[in-house]
Amino acid sequence: MDGPRRAFLDDLLATDTPSGFEGPGQRRWVEYVEGFADEVRTDAYGNAVAVLEGGEPSIALGGHGDEIGFLVRDVDDDGMLRLVPVGGADRTVSKGQHVLVHAADGPIRGVVGQAAIHLRDPTKDELEDIDRLHVDIGADDAADAEALVERGDPITFVQHVAELQHDRLTARGLDNRIGIWAAAEGLRRAAEQDPVATVYAVSTVQEEVGLQGAKMVGFDLAPDLYVAIDVTHATDAPGTPPGATSGITLGGGPVIARGGANHPAAVQAAREVAAAAGIDVQLEATGTRTGTDADAVFTARGAIPSLNVGVPNRYMHTPVEVLDLGDLDATADLVAGLAAAAHDYRFSVEF
Repeated sequence: MDGPRRAFLDDLLATDTPSGFEGPGQRRWVEYVEGFADEVRTDAYGNAVAVLEGGEPSIALGGHGDEIGFLVRDVDDDGMLRLVPVGGADRTVSKGQHVLVHAADGPIRGVVGQAAIHLRDPTKDELEDIDRLHVDIGADDAADAEALVERGDPITFVQHVAELQHDRLTARGLDNRIGIWAAAEGLRRAAEQDPVATVYAVSTVQEEVGLQGAKMVGFDLAPDLYVAIDVTHATDAPGTPPGATSGITLGGGPVIARGGANHPAAVQAAREVAAAAGIDVQLEATGTRTGTDADAVFTARGAIPSLNVGVPNRYMHTPVEVLDLGDLDATADLVAGLAAAAHDYRFSVEF
């Protein structure tokens, strides 16, 4: 990954984007795609669309720009903040973490409190639900805290981006800022191939709270093919339950999902494009739902052929997600190739 592409990725990962508060990340994404798109537009909720003008068909490459987090639910008399989760926040990794409360006058540092091991009864050492956790910002009392924060202020874990061995990266919120990176890069790389099709790159909002942005964008664009780029579970690390293994490994290449919302013709096209370009891909079974924006788009306006392309990710929805940068780069190549070749395919089910 060259310097400008890596700088863009680092910028996205350094920006806090909890669902409903995606503005700063969306602005950075728009700034990047403006350099090569024919048009960039946003809607009332902040979904962002970059357009590469062409003919038929139209293909959209989309990721979601939001991440999980918390909101300030209430303030105790002693100045401690009580929480409500935003999306699938994991209570098992939430205690003892540094956080930022994104208040109107700027971020306020805090910690998710955890009683010392010396003080806890080991026979009652149970996991607490998120609504019982508290954030300590150092306030003396409720009045002190309320002078700094308000109910509804978003909260995120303090970010730590680090490189591991063998070109692997760890950070919180790889889900799914890497997807909007790949969508933007897919558009840029498609533009270099002078595609016949009209190509959209999309960064949606509020995926983590119900695929809401995808419902809006899917209806608005109604493309001939929507490719939802998201993380997917790499099940090659210890701790994966036997019934959840999928054979997906870090470093094994992009993942093409099969079943459910994934249109069979789109699956076949992606596999053929990958084979022609020498891109190693992995397959994933999604019997009921993909858990991505594809689930919202494919029925958003009648029937929109859709496909989920995943980037293998370990430890999803924790502050220490891990991916392989080679997988991410190959994903951008795959979706760019699919966009460039879209005019060669008919995305319909033949009987």
